[in-house]
Amino acid sequence: MNKTIRRASVCCLLAVLALLVRATWVQGYQAKALADDEHNRRNTIAQYAQPLGDIIVAGSPVTGSKGTSGGDLRYKRTYTQGELYAAVTGYGSQAYGATQLEGIYSHVLDGTDDRLKNPADLITGKQAAPGNVLTTIDPDVQKAAYEALGGDKGAAVAIDPKTGRILGMVSTPSYDPSTISGTDDGDTWKKLLADEDKPLVNRALRQPLAPGSTFKLVVAAAALENGLYGSVDEATDSPDPYTLPGTRTILRNESASAPCENATLRTALQYSCNNVFAKAAADLGQDKVKEMADAFGFDTEKLDVPVRAAKSVYPTGMDKAQTALTGIGQFEVTATPLQMAMVTAALANDGELAAPHMVSSVTDGDGSTLEETGDGKTERVVKESTAEQLRSAMVTVVEKGTGTNAKIPGAEVGGKTGTAQNGVDNSNTPYAWFTSYAKDDSSGKEVAVAVIVEDSGSARSEVSGNGLAAPIAQKMMKAALER
Repeated sequence: MNKTIRRASVCCLLAVLALLVRATWVQGYQAKALADDEHNRRNTIAQYAQPLGDIIVAGSPVTGSKGTSGGDLRYKRTYTQGELYAAVTGYGSQAYGATQLEGIYSHVLDGTDDRLKNPADLITGKQAAPGNVLTTIDPDVQKAAYEALGGDKGAAVAIDPKTGRILGMVSTPSYDPSTISGTDDGDTWKKLLADEDKPLVNRALRQPLAPGSTFKLVVAAAALENGLYGSVDEATDSPDPYTLPGTRTILRNESASAPCENATLRTALQYSCNNVFAKAAADLGQDKVKEMADAFGFDTEKLDVPVRAAKSVYPTGMDKAQTALTGIGQFEVTATPLQMAMVTAALANDGELAAPHMVSSVTDGDGSTLEETGDGKTERVVKESTAEQLRSAMVTVVEKGTGTNAKIPGAEVGGKTGTAQNGVDNSNTPYAWFTSYAKDDSSGKEVAVAVIVEDSGSARSEVSGNGLAAPIAQKMMKAALER
């Protein structure tokens, strides 16, 4: 064999060895990554090869499947009352992927989750029958929230304080996920993305905004827990008007005639006195207020219900004037409706916060449980006595304060209104908030609610938590107590 042939043979041998090594690497080490790649068409084909499992509300599916007319994707997702439940289900789209419960439980719903397979299926790779996702949503509470919000831009959340079960979650304006579930819905998708009202955003979970005076509940809790004041009926040291520390800026109250000078916490919540809570926050200092806020759930990086909620924020690195402004839910304080519902739920539950969740269990096609979300996993936030005092003060708000539109005959209702500034120098329409709880002693039923109305089309002078948000909360609470 001459030298040239020998060199060519060695080169060919090395090339063959390289191909064998590469093939072994791909099959042995990269197979799973390639199989799971979002651009692998086979995954989408497998996902829509059979009717999908369902998302269940009160025993009835709010999702479905229907056959397609052609192509390699045999079925696509359908939705029952899609706009009503979009904030719960999210969307499952052949073209645009899946969000929320559709995305989190996609492998259960399409039958590719290994837990659905028997040993033989695991060996052969056979696709199993799909499973289902059972939610904690109460259809009457959900409907009450959706209809009450109507054409307003906003969101609402209802929680069972003892169990943490999310009974209702609505974000408006909404959308029908059925309209984007196929492969030829590009025009609808573009319209949704271009819509200035952002219907694809779940405002209940994913859009934290200034909570305004609803945050005064957190400051009041901090004041009691840290001994700044001994009770909600003790006079505070709160001049009116109040000048922000280190500045010449006077912080005024909404009503100049309200009895806010040195008011008790009860009276300050009843009239929503800015001077009392701004001074309390400044006196406590940002560290103590933040500690209280964080105990309620603020600044939690991974708040999963199981959809991940955006982080509600209590800021740091502030001077005393800025800290004072946080006492009325302004400066850089932000909160989601879920977060403010959690605050009220903890107070309603004697100071213990039950982990919020909107999935009760996941089952296989035969109804056998694959995973279950337990109720009642709680953490103490404030002392029972603190919670009791604040509930009493919140009842005063509803009975004869700024939250009278939340009254429910025969039930104990407590709440807190909020009107939060929006835009530079409050140049945009303010946000209207209301957070509340209701209890029916005869039935033992209870609920905690938070509502935000970002824009109702009302004139600025007509925007208030009691006028816009409290009636929505009242309808939700009434539906929850009647369930």
